[in-house]
Amino acid sequence: MAHKIIISGGGTGGHIFPAIAIANALRAIDPTVEILFVGAHGRMEMEKVPAAGYQIKGLDIQGINRQSLFKNLLLPFKLISSLWTSRRIIKEFKAEVAVGVGGFASGPLLMAANMMGIPTLIQEQNSYAGVTNKRLGGKAKKICVAYEQMERFFPTDKLLLTGNPVRRASVEIHGKREEAHLHFGIKTTKKTILVTGGSLGANTLNTCVRQALGKLQEADIQVIWQCGSYYVDSLQADLEGELSENVKLMPFLQRMDYAYAAADIVISRAGAGTISELCVVGKPVVLVPSPNVAEDHQTKNADALVRKGAAVMIKDREATDILMTTVLNLLDHPEQCASLGREINKMAKLDADVNIANEVLKLIR
Repeated sequence: MAHKIIISGGGTGGHIFPAIAIANALRAIDPTVEILFVGAHGRMEMEKVPAAGYQIKGLDIQGINRQSLFKNLLLPFKLISSLWTSRRIIKEFKAEVAVGVGGFASGPLLMAANMMGIPTLIQEQNSYAGVTNKRLGGKAKKICVAYEQMERFFPTDKLLLTGNPVRRASVEIHGKREEAHLHFGIKTTKKTILVTGGSLGANTLNTCVRQALGKLQEADIQVIWQCGSYYVDSLQADLEGELSENVKLMPFLQRMDYAYAAADIVISRAGAGTISELCVVGKPVVLVPSPNVAEDHQTKNADALVRKGAAVMIKDREATDILMTTVLNLLDHPEQCASLGREINKMAKLDADVNIANEVLKLIR
């Protein structure tokens, strides 16, 4: 009889892609396993998960709105409704274990599973655990983490340092440098900066690149600029006729492996999923943590790397003044770049998806 596993969470690529990686690893270990995803209506997972070949059901749940207290009035009712919906989904699917990867849907689904006596596993991606996961951790059977010293938040006997699952296709860059340059239409003889604001884009990073276009042209530096679908139309309109052949502006990178392979240095936000990919890739990285995330966890993620000499961090509020100058200066210091690449690569954990999948199956057995 096939084992039945629910995976819940989403909201951003940083939650969705690791969840899909865990599902793929489960299927690779046991092709008969049945997997159901549970996400939040209107969020990215409702599109990305079916595209990856998995069934998903949605909850009517939202996070706390920090800009409008009025919009939070419905939150308690949505939580209660989502708990009842979660109970029904678990019962109908006959789930044997529930996995939470973070995001709005993860909380009510795991709460319902705990109340029903279904074993739960939490995959905490950040170096600073969120409020929901801290509460769920007390009843979880296993907590898979990506950073050391997570006993600050969770019971030590439940912790397992697995790292975060990565999209393997995105980090397999060996021998692809020339192929990558051809893909983007850039030259192998010039230095290349990759700027990535994650799946949604990052306004601060876009502003920094836009301001520095003259400097970059003067230094003859190439830029692969992933700006996000939200920003691409306005940037293309504003920069019409201004972009040189050295600058490749695009909303989304379909081939992250090529982007990483072509890059001499990477500028990025500090989401947990992105950092896990950057560790495997082993390129020098300048992180600009987003200030618009719960408990400022991106800064804490970046700090964990900076303490090990594995990345440079620039605060969001300082980025427009010093980011591009810092990056151009780094490119002039190959020894420092090589050291950053070596140290970040030491933190790589490529088999996180398989290790987490095995822990999930152990809970069933």
